[in-house]
Amino acid sequence: MILSQSALVAGLTAVEATVAVLVVSVIAALGMEYVVLRVARRFVSTTDSAYDDIVIASLRAPLVVTAALAGVFVLTQVPAVRESVLLDPQLLDDIFGRPSLSVILLVWAYAANAVVNRLVAEVNAEGGRFDFAPVFSNIWTLAVLVGSAGTLLWLWGIEITPLLGAAGVAGIAVGFAAKDTVANFFGGIALYFDDTYKIGDYIVLDDGTAGTVSKVGVRSTTLLTRDEVLVTVPNAALNASKVTNESAPQSRRRVRVPIGVAYGTDVDAFEALAIEVLQAESLVLDSPKPRARLRSFGDSALQYELLCWVSGPTRRRRAHHELNRALYKALAAADVEIPYPKRDVTVTAAADGSDFDVAGRTASAPSPAAEEATVTSRDDERAG
Repeated sequence: MILSQSALVAGLTAVEATVAVLVVSVIAALGMEYVVLRVARRFVSTTDSAYDDIVIASLRAPLVVTAALAGVFVLTQVPAVRESVLLDPQLLDDIFGRPSLSVILLVWAYAANAVVNRLVAEVNAEGGRFDFAPVFSNIWTLAVLVGSAGTLLWLWGIEITPLLGAAGVAGIAVGFAAKDTVANFFGGIALYFDDTYKIGDYIVLDDGTAGTVSKVGVRSTTLLTRDEVLVTVPNAALNASKVTNESAPQSRRRVRVPIGVAYGTDVDAFEALAIEVLQAESLVLDSPKPRARLRSFGDSALQYELLCWVSGPTRRRRAHHELNRALYKALAAADVEIPYPKRDVTVTAAADGSDFDVAGRTASAPSPAAEEATVTSRDDERAG
């Protein structure tokens, strides 16, 4: 390679060699833009996947820049060129050599970060179980930034070993000072690899906080509640608490509607009426089918629980409201009683025939005859 490049510039003057370097670089860049990339774009346009389109679009700039500047760097390393061009060899390295590599490095670092972030966004948009949490993009951006900075320092001959030692000491100090932030960072990673939730899932925490996951960051996760309030929860707290994901493994959720009917009610007719009301509600799914279950014999009523399914966790409260309204109207129209507790109080006269005086008893000690008065209370269940 070096011999062939030396042969190309052999016998050229300094001006001709310099022009030759520039011409070769421009030709390489144009060839990459109008030949290689055009063929690649034509090929990926025939595929159904959008991932290859993202890769080609993101790598266009670094490929062209590399083709233009790599030729400059490589040709300036050929002895024949270094002796023929107008510039001093050391100055040639300072102006064309390391700056060219630095620009190539920065362009590729930017492209690598952009292509991964765009691929993650595309996968998130498609949904599904294998979702890349946004925290992965943040980790990748941080890794690219640190790697690019270290490589640039090495390229320009800056000793990074003392910097690494100082960074280690600083890292320990920062770790103690920002232990909560570090805990949140690793908590977010643990939540991602455990596949606890993804953006769009409706989750409920053990303290009662509930909402739809709208953002997953390095430090915290943001929930949008039903009141349209954003709640930011640290990832460490999420990792240490009980999280109920009501959107997994499937989005449909069951609605439980408790209701009581009076003793003496025709249970067959009531159950048929209740199922009819459930099936008539538009929010209730046809499958699984609604059902009615007699759970217990209460003090005042037969305690039923009506079971049905809705398409998502955020629809349960609305469905519960609509079903309560429809059941109340249907039972009233069918003359089916929804009982409530009642008390019958019986007051008996004293043994001497005088009226029972509650105030007198409270003002003085009761007489033996008055002590015989009793007050009984009992529940009265009215037949439906």
